[in-house]
Amino acid sequence: MTGRTRIAVIGVGNDFRRDDGAGWAVVDRLRERAVERPLPAGTVLATCDGDPARLITLWEGADLAVVVDAAHAHPAHPGRVHRLDLDAGLLARPAGSSHGLGLGEAVELARVLGRLPGRLVVFAVEGADSSLGTGLSTPVEATVDPLATSVEQEIVRHRDAAARNRER
Repeated sequence: MTGRTRIAVIGVGNDFRRDDGAGWAVVDRLRERAVERPLPAGTVLATCDGDPARLITLWEGADLAVVVDAAHAHPAHPGRVHRLDLDAGLLARPAGSSHGLGLGEAVELARVLGRLPGRLVVFAVEGADSSLGTGLSTPVEATVDPLATSVEQEIVRHRDAAARNRER
C-alpha cells in the first residue's frame, strides 16, 4: 500500500469453497454500494486467499484494516458474526480461520516484523459449508448486507475519530 492509503478492507477466502467466500462477497457488496455511496478517499477494497505475506502487504501502512473472513467454530452457528479488535487485545489467538494458515499467522508475523496496521478489526463469519462449489449457504448469505453495513460503520468511526484528532 502507498502512504496515501489509510483504510484497507480485505475479504479473505476462496470463492470456490462455498461459505469460505463470505469475505469476498462482503467486499463485492461494498464495491456495489460505493457506486452510490463512495467510501472515503484512500480506502482500498481487496480480496485475498489468506496467505500471510499477501495479507501483510495489503494492510501494511494502513491506519485501519478491516478483515472479513469465514471461520470454523464448534459448535457452529452458521451466519454468526464475531467482531475482534486488535486494539482490545482480543486477537492474541484469533478464532480458527477456515484456511489452514492465514489470518492468525499473518497477525503474528506482522507483529514480529512491525508491519501491523494502526488498528485491525476482524469480522469472522461462522460458515456452514466449505465444500467445493460457488454460492453461500442461506445463513451466511443473510449476513452479507448487514456485515457490509458494519464495515461501513467501522470506516465512518475511524474517519470521524481521525478528524477529531486532527482538530486537537
